[in-house]
Amino acid sequence: MATFDRRIIMTQFSILDLAPIKQGSNATEALQNCLDLAQHAEVFGFERFWVAEHHNMQGIASAATAVVIGHVANGTSRIRIGSGGIMLPNHSPLVIAEQFGTLASLYPDRIDLGLGRAPGTDQITSHALRRTLHGSAEDFPRDVIELQQYFAEPEEGQKVMAVPGAGTHVPLWILGSSLFGAQLAAMLGLPFAFASHFAPAQMLQAIELYREGFKPSAQLAQPYLMMGYNICAGESLEEAEYLRTSSLQSFLNLRRGKPSQLPPPIKNFEKQLTREDEMLLSQMGRCSAIGALPEIKSEMAEFISLTGADELILTSSIYDHSKRLRSFEIAAEAGHSIK
Repeated sequence: MATFDRRIIMTQFSILDLAPIKQGSNATEALQNCLDLAQHAEVFGFERFWVAEHHNMQGIASAATAVVIGHVANGTSRIRIGSGGIMLPNHSPLVIAEQFGTLASLYPDRIDLGLGRAPGTDQITSHALRRTLHGSAEDFPRDVIELQQYFAEPEEGQKVMAVPGAGTHVPLWILGSSLFGAQLAAMLGLPFAFASHFAPAQMLQAIELYREGFKPSAQLAQPYLMMGYNICAGESLEEAEYLRTSSLQSFLNLRRGKPSQLPPPIKNFEKQLTREDEMLLSQMGRCSAIGALPEIKSEMAEFISLTGADELILTSSIYDHSKRLRSFEIAAEAGHSIK
């Protein structure tokens, strides 16, 4: 498939954080680090800072996503804060409208609402969340439209309103890792964020479907594409590869059905891998940049050229918080030098 002809200079850069809980640490430190990272992201010049909803994950502290967004928004002043995303099948649209309407009222023009249709957890936990015993992900398009109505100006005679929420026009994003999300975002005229950082299989097809099928809306006049991208930057390629072993261990644990807290990096990691492990990790490598500044800049530029992304949302799970901050600082330097 041909690469997309666009100007890299227009690409924005953002951060997706899962508030990782390290081995030997706790959720308190993870949430403190989340805020600290957002404050640095603001200084580094990132466009937005999103946190993701996951449940029953020992290594992720962002389950109460709207609460974490409020915590981060309160500790920053300019950067946009949002969800990457809220898993809508877990919630009533009215409750989400009230939560994000409240956030938008407290922090005007700074809140994004990214929406996904996966539960963000296993089936048993999904049942424990029990928004309803009869709902399903198939209700997702209808729920998104209901949310749009809650954020719009109230209509005369409207029986149910989100207060706060009505008239706030919180911008909605559709998140996805398949063709479904691309088609829905195009049909509704919404920005689309593709989870290429962990599910790149249908990436180029989803991009094409979104762009070709896009219908302008009140929120968005033309397609806007955000792509998930893994970053692990260090002072050298060797350091970056070593630091990255934490996220790779965590990823393999998740795929094995044993999600864990973020482990410390280890040496000789490759020698411990099975052939199945290597196949799983090779897929992640398609949408990743690892190394020092030159490697990060080159790989990010190549990915932008391939996808025509309007924005990259970067994620980086590194055990040492100071090293993680430096990883994003290097990524920011790379992004600015590409521009």
